[in-house]
Amino acid sequence: MKFPVLYLRKGAERRIKAGHLWVYSNEVDAKRSPLSGFEPGAQAELRTSTDKPLGTLFVNPHALICGRLISRDPEHGMTPQRLTQRMEAALVLREKLFDQPYYRWVFGDSDGLSGLVIDRFGDTVVVQISTAGMELLREAIVRAVQRLIHPQAIVLKNDGKMREVEGLPCYVEQVHGAPTDTLTVVENGVRFEVPLSGGQKTGWFYDHRMNRQRLQQYASGKRVLDVFSYVGGWGVQAASAGATQVTCVDSSAQAVNAVHHNASLNGLDNVDTIEGDAFDALKALAAEKERFDVVVLDPPALIPRRRDQKAGEQAYARLNQLGLRLLAKDGVLVSASCSMHLSQERLIDIIRSSGRKIDRFVQLLEQGHQAPDHPVIPGIPETDYIKSCFVRSLTGFF
Repeated sequence: MKFPVLYLRKGAERRIKAGHLWVYSNEVDAKRSPLSGFEPGAQAELRTSTDKPLGTLFVNPHALICGRLISRDPEHGMTPQRLTQRMEAALVLREKLFDQPYYRWVFGDSDGLSGLVIDRFGDTVVVQISTAGMELLREAIVRAVQRLIHPQAIVLKNDGKMREVEGLPCYVEQVHGAPTDTLTVVENGVRFEVPLSGGQKTGWFYDHRMNRQRLQQYASGKRVLDVFSYVGGWGVQAASAGATQVTCVDSSAQAVNAVHHNASLNGLDNVDTIEGDAFDALKALAAEKERFDVVVLDPPALIPRRRDQKAGEQAYARLNQLGLRLLAKDGVLVSASCSMHLSQERLIDIIRSSGRKIDRFVQLLEQGHQAPDHPVIPGIPETDYIKSCFVRSLTGFF
């Protein structure tokens, strides 16, 4: 198939050749191929300044990331058949990894489907489309989901911030099955029910699955504090693993109510909650001289953009200092981050400096990563965003 051509400026192909899949608007030769000549979501052939083909891509002239590579083959774009093939390849991997159908089925660029995220909740599938190119394939996506797994319900939860960047309208629509208000999740042997309406993103964060599993090793017989708890992913699993008492902190009344519901769902009566700002709650607990054996800090992205780096790192530092102060003798801090602009090495350094500032001897016990249903593409550092550190804190030891 013949595609219109998008030309790169001289030298701008280095990142693409190294394995990345995105093209930024300032990398385009606007004189040779004006972005205004492309409709949002159009497919085009990508070429270097010396006319060498690099592949095909989706184009959106209104976005900073104006191009997203579809294929390294300049003659093949994204068709419903190719879309289905890639969704099937992603499904095969997840079915090998997990014995129950609860996982992230498609993880955007990492599965060759930039702008598409699909989460599976048993017989319910939640789809998020965040780019103009994928929006044009909406019907094909729904057909592929139906063909590959025959779910009882399919929901398009297209209300993310990226859609605004791409110039797309935000909406939530159930396109198949009976109306769905609640999603059921089974993770590490623990059952959850989460609200779809008003819930975070697709309703659940599968990315920390393996780290929450590791938490269970530390929770038995301990008093646990779960900060930024959402619906209790960390805290309820800790309680299920034998924690004597768990306190979950979240600013959302809906999330706090869901924590109690999920604890009850698993027959647990040792989970309580604090509704309020996490930093204020941590300060109040310290003032009351409360102490916990395990403190989990899993905030939302505190560095959403590169320009927020300094302020975000300062927020992570304050958070980790507060968390360390609340630990009992020989306690364990689980410090997590989903900010792609914060490296694992920098998070460790923040924990180190936080420990020194409050005179704590800290030992890094384990480092966690995102679950394998969120695969990383080595050439795309943005796909490697989840990190966690399990840290032992000792007072007066050294």
